[in-house]
Amino acid sequence: MNPRVGVGVFVINHKGQLVLGQRKSSHGAGTWALPGGHLEFNESFEDCAAREVLEETGLNVRDIQFLTATNDIMKDEG
Repeated sequence: MNPRVGVGVFVINHKGQLVLGQRKSSHGAGTWALPGGHLEFNESFEDCAAREVLEETGLNVRDIQFLTATNDIMKDEG
């Protein structure tokens, strides 16, 4: 087992619309999900959120606020 911290980001525009993407790989391929990914060593939640949203959507986000944390255990892939 390889413990990792995952970050999901609620990206909401001025019209109240939420950004979702269809997963290409990893857990839940083909399902719709929030932009996000894994926290890198020594990275803050906010920095991870901004990086993952930019990588996955091309959007630069600001005013990032931590909302909540969950404790989920997922099976290793492969």
